Amino acid sequence: MSALFTPLALRGVTLPNRIAMAPMCQYSAGPDGLPTDWHRVHLGSRAVGGAGLIITEASAVAPEGRISPQDVGIWSDAQVDAWRPITAFVAEQGAVPAVQLAHAGFKASTYRPWADHRGGVPDAEGGWTPVGPGAEPFLPDYREPTALDEAGIAGVVAAFATAAGRALDAGFAAVEIHAAHGYLLHEFLSPLTNHRTDGYGGDRAGRMRLTLQVARAVRAAVGESVPVLTRISATDWVSGGWTVEDSVLLAGELAAAGVDLVDASSGGASAGAAIPIGPGYQVPLAARIRREAGVPTGAVGLIVEPEQAEQIVTAGEADLVLLGRELLRDPYWPRRAAAKLTAEPHWPNQYARAF
Repeated sequence: MSALFTPLALRGVTLPNRIAMAPMCQYSAGPDGLPTDWHRVHLGSRAVGGAGLIITEASAVAPEGRISPQDVGIWSDAQVDAWRPITAFVAEQGAVPAVQLAHAGFKASTYRPWADHRGGVPDAEGGWTPVGPGAEPFLPDYREPTALDEAGIAGVVAAFATAAGRALDAGFAAVEIHAAHGYLLHEFLSPLTNHRTDGYGGDRAGRMRLTLQVARAVRAAVGESVPVLTRISATDWVSGGWTVEDSVLLAGELAAAGVDLVDASSGGASAGAAIPIGPGYQVPLAARIRREAGVPTGAVGLIVEPEQAEQIVTAGEADLVLLGRELLRDPYWPRRAAAKLTAEPHWPNQYARAF
């Protein structure tokens, strides 16, 4: 029996295996943050490919929370309607559709990666003024943000909660809160980016306050049976920044707030971070949080071989393995892994003649 292909129960939802598609921005939304046929094919093909959990790209909870003007959202009724056929198709393939609820903070209003320009998008090209914990831009060529006051912070919490409710209406069976990679919630968590002196800054408890408020609000919005995941940057990889020790404490607080699994990524708060990238380089972060906080975790980051993923789950380093770039290269990686690890690939009937 392969550990990677055993079910995972999270509240009222059971994943058919321990393989998840990690959120990966596509920068291909239609007008007003609408998902398109690209998203239906992109997400749907990975569901056909056998991943048990399909997590959308970062989906903005408010227009100003988009990374780029081409980001998808979950702040409007029109977006709910556009997501429904996508979530229905994913579910029909036996996978669990999940949405990553996101706010880009001071990394918002930037050009998508393949644009001719870099940095902040001006108003004349569809950009906007971003918000953040302070008024300092992430990089010199990014737009200068407006520092959130307490009313603005309350609006962010409300936006996450409302988006979580919309996600259920759109057919998503689970939600993930994005608190990683230098986006808004991580900006409040990290001492590298949060220099506030009020109740949302200062010590670790103050810096964790917004993320925990969002977690409690999202849990209340989705009820008790829907899984809530949270992606965090478990370390900034910078001296004086957020650490894995901080993450262990945060994970315990998130669990108390109703979060069921911590998706342990890293980095993003500093452009100068020295990240030791290599196969499975973030797995020890997930393992430590799981061991010391007693919280289920997901491992992500250069996990490419079936045997590697199997070992992560078998050794108890994580409960879930999230694949990103590997699923871009091969949507059917889970089917191929099943053939290698279980000798039972279970290809769809439409594809069986090939095998």
